[in-house]
Amino acid sequence: MTTATGTTVRAPARAGTGRPDGAAGPAEVAGPEGRGPGRPADGTPTAVRAGARLAALDGLRFVAAMAVVLFHFTSRRTSPWDGRMHELLGGVGAWTAYGSLGPELFFVISGFVVLMTAWGRPTAQFVASRVGRIYPAYWVAVVATGLLLLLVWPQGKRVTGEQVLVNLTMLQSGLGVKHVDGVYWTLWTELRFYLLVALLALAGITTRRVLAFCFLWPLAGLAVQQAGWDTAAHWLVSDKAPLFAAGMALYVLHREGHRLVPWLAVLGSTALSVHLVAADRAARLEHETGYTFSAVALGVAVVACVAVVALLALTRLADVRLAWLTWLGALTYPLYLVHQYWGLYLVDLLVDRIGAWGAVTVATAAALVAAWALHRFVEVRWGPRLRRATQAGLERLRDALVLDRVNRGPRLLESAWRPHAS
Repeated sequence: MTTATGTTVRAPARAGTGRPDGAAGPAEVAGPEGRGPGRPADGTPTAVRAGARLAALDGLRFVAAMAVVLFHFTSRRTSPWDGRMHELLGGVGAWTAYGSLGPELFFVISGFVVLMTAWGRPTAQFVASRVGRIYPAYWVAVVATGLLLLLVWPQGKRVTGEQVLVNLTMLQSGLGVKHVDGVYWTLWTELRFYLLVALLALAGITTRRVLAFCFLWPLAGLAVQQAGWDTAAHWLVSDKAPLFAAGMALYVLHREGHRLVPWLAVLGSTALSVHLVAADRAARLEHETGYTFSAVALGVAVVACVAVVALLALTRLADVRLAWLTWLGALTYPLYLVHQYWGLYLVDLLVDRIGAWGAVTVATAAALVAAWALHRFVEVRWGPRLRRATQAGLERLRDALVLDRVNRGPRLLESAWRPHAS
């Protein structure tokens, strides 16, 4: 879930360059007062509001994470409630169930932010930024949840030590191993999206290529899914591609200003998202919660996921500068990672002692405190170190491969010459 993205626009380029790292490239100039897209003399698309942070999107990410937390604690039928959830909590679960769409909202935001992160950066820098962002907190969360389920609360979920170790790679879905915590499914989805963006970055990110990608990727995913080509559909992230594509097209609009083609990409991707999500989610929620849901209402909620990102990114709300929204946004990813089983453990421990709402309140507060600790003592300290180490390793690998290709020609000529020379 979500997602593991931040909402920082690239830092202002160093003097004489158009890239955050100071590498040579086309100059990028914001429009007047940073409110509209400017273009250099060669017509290259340019960054808007470079160096700004979209605090409103940070706040939205936190709202999405809290919606997921409340869905898990008050709507989804789980063992701590012992079948008494509806009785103890009333009908609140019929409303908090819409929090199951939190990941869909994360994916739209991720499409926006990940493209923003990748645009104009070397691929190695982009990959390193993602590794440094998602792995440190994830490793601690996997170990913490694994220890809880192995040693303290085995009735919460049956897991094995080997399963925990494989989960540390974040590649467990690709290796056929079950998640230690079910929320990790969104991370595998994000990783596949990162891979596609990295390939796009290798080809070179331009406005035309991004828009072509936004149109063709979801359609290709749908086509291979309909054809029954499951492996291709999996790697194309066919079920979530339209959500990511909508976010990417919204970033183009944020970067370049209102234009018809990106809006068509947003509208098409949103319509396809409704088709893929609404009816399936209605059936799944009925099974998971015991409530009946309208596919139309869920479709409207999917549209709202895209619309609210557009509202916060394309209006004056994008200029909101509130530090507390940024602070809440920093808690989003660790909150998503740690809330479920530790929170349900506390509900199981406390529901008969302090009542249902007391248990939910304590579980939510504990999840927020754990998220703050994970951010403060793990992400802040170790994320930048892992990012720098990963980038250095990737750059050494790149340099070695380039040097090998450069040297291969003379070596081949030398080996071809030797028989003649003898």
